[in-house]
Amino acid sequence: MASSILTKAVCSAMQRIAPTALAGSWDNVGLIIESPIQDSRSANRILLTIDLTPAVCDEALSLGARMIVSYHSPIFRPLKSFTLSSPLQTSLLRCAAGGVSVYSPHSALDGVWGGINDWLLSILCDGDAALTRPLAVPPDPAVASLGGDGRRVEFAEPMEMAELEGRVKRGLGLSTIQVGYSSARQDRQVRSVAICAGAGASMFSAYKEPTDVFFTGEMQHHDVLEALAKGTHVILCGHTNTERGYLPVLAAKLRAELENEAQTVAKLGDVEVRVSKTDEHPLQVV
Repeated sequence: MASSILTKAVCSAMQRIAPTALAGSWDNVGLIIESPIQDSRSANRILLTIDLTPAVCDEALSLGARMIVSYHSPIFRPLKSFTLSSPLQTSLLRCAAGGVSVYSPHSALDGVWGGINDWLLSILCDGDAALTRPLAVPPDPAVASLGGDGRRVEFAEPMEMAELEGRVKRGLGLSTIQVGYSSARQDRQVRSVAICAGAGASMFSAYKEPTDVFFTGEMQHHDVLEALAKGTHVILCGHTNTERGYLPVLAAKLRAELENEAQTVAKLGDVEVRVSKTDEHPLQVV
């Protein structure tokens, strides 16, 4: 059974936006679920989300979406079965039965030039002059030309930690963030920041160059303690809070790619790309 025209078009477009060659070897990216139900009467509607939760599944089915681009893969660890005993597996089964296929870009979208880590970097720079580079570069030169892991920014002029914190809050639309100040430092002047969307501890630990600030979504307790002891301040914003704000950017990129695709695939027709209204950070501050 051949893939639907829309599925092929979205996979092709996403491969151009976030080449899967950039994904970590540990990651599960690409087409995750392909529904065998192909209803030509359905609209070419695509829903973007960070996580495929039951609420997002309900939203997609009520919208009549035919594809979900879920940044985090709903299948991350190996599975021996698909059953209704797990709410997340139930969502995948409902998608497949409802004619909805699922694609995940995850770490490929983090590392690509113009992807999530570069978006986070732009929030910190806010137009200021700075030198930027990946924290790690893929060994294959062809892949390295597409992007790299994490980002490091060195500001042309140092700024106060309070200014950096304000930029993070404004850029991510947050009223509060978690900050760890290193007592090993004599000041709170910031010249360099290491950036990683989501959870950055493992990437930061592998990066040996001294850095003033680690900026990520979450880190484990002992990783925070180690960073502070070594003289690095830490800014944590909540895992998905460092990712969700990029979805409108991804939506614009996907629309543009599919418009180009429609010129060569006449049967594709108009495509509607929406950002989920029910996708949200799973933890609240009360």
